[in-house]
Parts: sequence; C-alpha cells; structure tokens
Amino acid sequence: MYDIPFLDLPPLRRAGGTVRLPGSKSISNRVLLLAALSAGRTVVRDLLDSDDTRVMLEALQTLGCGLERLDATTVAVTGLAGRLPVRQAALFLGNAGTAMRPLTAALALLAAREGGHFELRGVPRMHERPIGDLVQALRQLGAGVDHLGQEGYPPLRVRGPAALHLEAPIRVRGDVSSQFLTALLLALPLVAQAQPVTVEVAGELISKPYVEMTLKLLARFGVAVQRDGWRRFTIPAGARYVTPGEVHVEGDASAASYFIAAGALAATAQPVTIEGVGLASIQGDVAFADAARAMGAVVEGEANRLHVHRGAWPLRALDLDCNAIPDAAMTLAVLALYADGPSTLRGIGSWRVKETDRIAAMAAELRRLGATVEEGPDWLRVHPLPANGWRAAALHTYDDHRMAMCGSLAAFNPARQPVRILDPRCVAKTFPDYFETLWQVVEADPTDIPVICIDGPSASGKGTLAAALARRLGYHVLDSGALYRLVGLAAARAGVPTDAAALQDEAVQARLGELARTLPARFDGGRVWLGQEDVTTELRSEEAGAAASRVSAVPAVRAGLLALQRAFRRLPGLVADGRDMGTVIFPDAALKVFLTASARARAERRHEQLRARNEHASIESLLAELEARDARDRARSVAPLAAAEDALLLDNTHQTIEESVEAVLGWWAQRRPFEV
Repeated sequence: MYDIPFLDLPPLRRAGGTVRLPGSKSISNRVLLLAALSAGRTVVRDLLDSDDTRVMLEALQTLGCGLERLDATTVAVTGLAGRLPVRQAALFLGNAGTAMRPLTAALALLAAREGGHFELRGVPRMHERPIGDLVQALRQLGAGVDHLGQEGYPPLRVRGPAALHLEAPIRVRGDVSSQFLTALLLALPLVAQAQPVTVEVAGELISKPYVEMTLKLLARFGVAVQRDGWRRFTIPAGARYVTPGEVHVEGDASAASYFIAAGALAATAQPVTIEGVGLASIQGDVAFADAARAMGAVVEGEANRLHVHRGAWPLRALDLDCNAIPDAAMTLAVLALYADGPSTLRGIGSWRVKETDRIAAMAAELRRLGATVEEGPDWLRVHPLPANGWRAAALHTYDDHRMAMCGSLAAFNPARQPVRILDPRCVAKTFPDYFETLWQVVEADPTDIPVICIDGPSASGKGTLAAALARRLGYHVLDSGALYRLVGLAAARAGVPTDAAALQDEAVQARLGELARTLPARFDGGRVWLGQEDVTTELRSEEAGAAASRVSAVPAVRAGLLALQRAFRRLPGLVADGRDMGTVIFPDAALKVFLTASARARAERRHEQLRARNEHASIESLLAELEARDARDRARSVAPLAAAEDALLLDNTHQTIEESVEAVLGWWAQRRPFEV
C-alpha cells in the first residue's frame, strides 16, 4: 500500500492481463460477525485484509471471541454461541459502516438479554453518518441505546439488561441505508428462540442486492429468513446460528468495477480477466457488468471469472437507476466522461451518507478534470469530455477509498494528461493494494512514465536521496551503483578477474558484458538480490565499491546493463541514481539533479557509515581516496563524472537528507502540470 500524501498517475494507454480481487468487504464483515455469534469454530478463507475488517476483528477479539490467524487471508473464528463473556467494552470501529451498524444491533440485543455496557465509536466521519433509524428500531424492541453525541449519529452506548418486546413487528426505514435492515436481520436470531420475530420495512428499500446477500449468508449459518417481497422479513422461532465449518469469501464485486472499466476503456489487444468474482456471485454489484455492457463494453463470464475488452467507442451514454449498485455506480460516473453524450445516474441518494457525500464529491472532482456535471438530491448527470477538454488535475479523495479508485480511471484520458490522487492510502479501507494491482493490468507509453535522475560523486548521498524521493513519491528506485557492484560480485563468483590488468583483455571485457546483460538483479523492500540470494550486506563493502568502479568503466558492461536499467521505468514512475542515468539511459528524464558536496564532508559521511558497520578508517585516508576517485572518474573516457547539461546542481554539504529531499520535491512540483 502506498503510504504517501499523493500519487501521480501518468497517462495510461492500454489494459490487459489477469487480476485477482481481494475478498468482498461486505461479505467479510458479515461472515466474521456470523461466525462470532455461532457456536464452534469457523474457518474463514479469502478474507479481505483491510481497515474495515481489521476493526471488526479487533472488536470481536475485545468481546471475547477466539481468533486464530492461519495465513494472510484465512482466520479461524471460535464463536461466542450467542453469549457475552465480556460485559463491558469500548469499541473503535473506524469508518466501517459494515461493523458499526450490525455490532450496534447485536450488542444491544445481547446486552438487553444478559446485561452489559458497550460504547461504539469511530472516526469523525463515522459520527456524521446516520444511524438513528436503526436506533429507533432497537428502541422499539426495548433495547437501551443512547447517543453520546448528536442525536441520530454515533458514538453510541448500548446497555442492559432490558425487557425486549418481540411480539409486534419492528419497523425500520429502508430508504437511507440497507445496512439498518441488514443489522437487524443479523442480530434478531439471537433473541428469536421462543417466538418468530418480524421486521417491516417502511418506505422504499434501497440496495436490495445487499439485503439478498445478507439472507444468503444467514442461510449458510443455519437461519432461513422468510421474506414477503421486500416489505416483511420473519426470523423463525427457534433460530440458532450453526457454523458451516468453513466459508470462502468471494472477491469484491465493487472492486471488480474498476477493472471492468479499465477493460472497457483500453483492453484492445487482450482482455482484462478478473478472478474471484463472476456470474455466480451473490453480490449485487456484479450487475455493474450489465451497466458496462450497456455502455458498449464486451463482458463475458464464468462462475468465478470475468473477461472484459473494449467494444463500442466512444462508450454509449446511459440513463440508469443505480439503486441496486450504489457503490459500483460511482465507477459509471467516471466512465461517463468517455461517452458519446450526457449520462444520468439516478437512485443514488445513499451516496450522500457514505464515507463522504459522494454526490457532491464526485461532482467536484469531475469538474476539476474539466467536465460539466449537474447534481440533484439523488441523481448525477455527467457530460463527456472532448479530447481537448481534459485538464491535468489533483483529485481530492475525502478519505473515501472509492473516490481514489474511481479517480485512477481518469488517467486513460485521450489528452494524455497525468492525474494526481491525493491521499492514495485511503484505499486501505477495502483494497490496500489497489494501485499495485492496477499496475499489473495497465500500461503507459515509456516516454509518459516520469523519471527523476540523481547523479553526483561518490559518497555525495545520491543513493540515500534517491531512495527517500522514491518513498515520498511512491516510485520505483534504480540504484545503478548497486548494479555495477552486482556485476563485480557476479564476476568474482564466476572466476572472471576485474583487476586493472585483466580489464585490458577483450575476452574478459566480453565476458563481463555477458554477465551484465544476463544479471539476475532484483530490488525488493530495500534489499538487493542476486538470483535467489540476498547480497545487500555484501554489496556495502569497500571491496565491492572498488570493483564496481573498475567494471563500470568497461563499455561492454555499460552496454550490457542498458536494457536492464531501462526496464526499471515502470508505473507509476522511477527515481534513478547513477552516473549516466540522465545522459545515456534516460535522456528524456523530467528532472535531473547533480548532487555534490565538499570532499571533506563526503569523507566524514563515509567515516560515519563505516563506524556504524564497526569498520574503521581515518577521515584523512578516506578523503585522499575520494579525491583520487573523483579525479579518476572525471578523467575516464566512458561516462565521466559530469553533470548533464540540463541538470540542476544541489550542494548538500550543509544539508540534512530531509532538506535535500524537500529541495528536489520543490523542483519536481515546478515541473508538474498541477498544483500539489
């Protein structure tokens, strides 16, 4: 997951390949609660690992539920059998409506029956999301529920014991959020042992497919709810949760919408294949595939897989009631920018009370891209953008995961304008690896992928600066010095000499060039790998540095590494550190920096590095060595030490690394087409 303030997306040109979706948030949190309320052990597989599921897991553990993490996506839940071993707790539920609403209902009924006091809180936005209709329904039953802040909104306190009134139907509104009805359906089997309990929906029920999903999951855990249309739901007498033993969570159909959209926009040579959700899905948002077809996409599917490629172009405008697919409908709003006329999304009033006011937020950000957008209380009309109407934009995400993921689709714009996603880490709510997954199935023209080049003399700190910049920008990093060190190491292991005399031999030069061309180099998490071996520590030695300096002067080595180095230019961008990065490898780099410092300052830094590794050398000897190396590097015929003509000079003799990073980021901001 990118933990950075913004992420720049270059223009995307093509899509194709296979993506595996994370587990559905809606299914994950429903199944976790059902498993926790059941007796026995339930193994939940393909569980979504996200902010929303983490707060649910933490809450269940606080309540006394047994949890065992079997692997990254599998959890064994030992349920509470509908009892309360813990009678008092304060629960923090972030911005997870799929945790706040059903836990409120379940704890209210259990506390009424057994006694207890529980407080449920979230982030500030959760305290702006309505829950009053659910609270009123619980109070009809006799449960004790108090608002601790504004009436009708979290935070809440539930308390007991209290006498429950189960004879009359419980009425709940259905036109604000289907999660209120879902919360009651999940909780009422806990108190329906002696008699059936009925829930009646007042008004139009929105998001019916989400309720349908809840009913199917209840049946998996042994509770068959009787339904009279979408108005009346009856929990049978004697209801009891029974673990199915093992449950597999489907891939997230809402998340599938972004990859269906990518296929509709840019999959021409091969389809985008989406694994983990398909035509047999119990999730309502799989119906997004039908909306994409209506716009002209070609969508084919199997039980657990979808294949999408571009059909009609431009896309066809549509006028659609999106009541059944409220989350996935956000993706349609961005697709509408690529249509042949205005598109209208109706029945989306629930957007107003989601993680943000999504109608207002979507309208504001599409306008930022240059679009004309009209909005109403429960509808949105988006006018398409002509090729010359797109603007490079920094899109606000409002701490809303779906705003960030939808915004990424604007990078397919025909004007080839980059897009900046502010606060990309908000995708952690449901899809922490969204952007990394997106890079697997989209492509950009290499010349559109931004590169920052950092050069400078030995010990100037260019490697440290490059790594820090890459972290701040969410870019890949290329340490070309490490590549030359790897060539030297590979040569030593292959028995190829690299001393000055041997390097005059053309056969040795050719052998070194072949080693460079086939070098099995890999950078991962700050570590350097040669094939399957982590050689990070070995490469830090002075001996490795000296060998790198010698082999880097061999033309065959530099030629052999050329293709490998250029292959590091991958989405979303690259920071490249090395001698000829800005002159030979990436002459079109958007920003080139020549980093320098006085020889004494560099000697003192190198001395500190050696001391940290319990290695010893005098500052004076290091100074003499650096001055000799500088002279040798400046004088050599291949890639001499010199700044590229268009490089900016940064003297960091008296700067910290943080000050150097800020200086380069300031230059970078001046090169970008949008405001930070």
